[in-house]
Amino acid sequence: MLAIFKNGVVDPPKELQSPASLQASIKAANPEETMKNFLSANQNNGFSIGFMNKAFLAYSNPSTSYNTLSRLFCGVNDIYCIFLGNLSNLCALNKHYGLSKCANEAMLVSEAYRTLRDRGPYPAHQVLKELEGSFGFVIYDHKADTVFVALGGDEKVKLFWGIAFDGSVMISDNVDHIKASCIKSFAPFPSGCMYHSETGLKSYEHPSYKMKAMPRVDSEGSMCGAYFKVDVYSKVNSMPRVGSSANWATWGQ
Repeated sequence: MLAIFKNGVVDPPKELQSPASLQASIKAANPEETMKNFLSANQNNGFSIGFMNKAFLAYSNPSTSYNTLSRLFCGVNDIYCIFLGNLSNLCALNKHYGLSKCANEAMLVSEAYRTLRDRGPYPAHQVLKELEGSFGFVIYDHKADTVFVALGGDEKVKLFWGIAFDGSVMISDNVDHIKASCIKSFAPFPSGCMYHSETGLKSYEHPSYKMKAMPRVDSEGSMCGAYFKVDVYSKVNSMPRVGSSANWATWGQ
């Protein structure tokens, strides 16, 4: 999968930007070129969708039948989701959210997001903790022009994010797609964490603690985009109450 968000849609952590990208000997591909390369490599099972030059999502089915992790895409009520992985409690969660037994993981997290967005009764970290299994997903809310990303804590699904030369933020499970446009300005998306374009990067596994950036050096000795980890010595000042007015949009503020 590949997601591209143009400058202004997402405000990424400044530590993702590496000065080594400006000094790199190879030329960075613009995000549109990387998207074309993604689609050309997946001609039989890939597609993309664009949103007024603000966001682009590309998706392809697994290339092998023995891949145990699902790759799913859905778009409902201007909420578009790419989901990677599997949830072992999908049936129970579908029942909880009033979805049909046939609803897949992408449909479920889209509905969970919509419920949270529309002032659901739980904070986002609590909802994400209810997802049992291996997962990573990217949601683009076209109506609100916001982005929501989350990655499970078992590290079986991996995502990477980076900043391209034109300021676009790119997210993919394939690090080569990220490197093509971001050069050194990228990093693994931290497991057990969520990102929202209005409230930034948070740990949903350890919501009481802040995140900190850790320097990252590649095999050539060049500084790359930083790792992000939970800072166990730095607690969040306050947590919102759990009630009808607590939801993912205000959590962490």
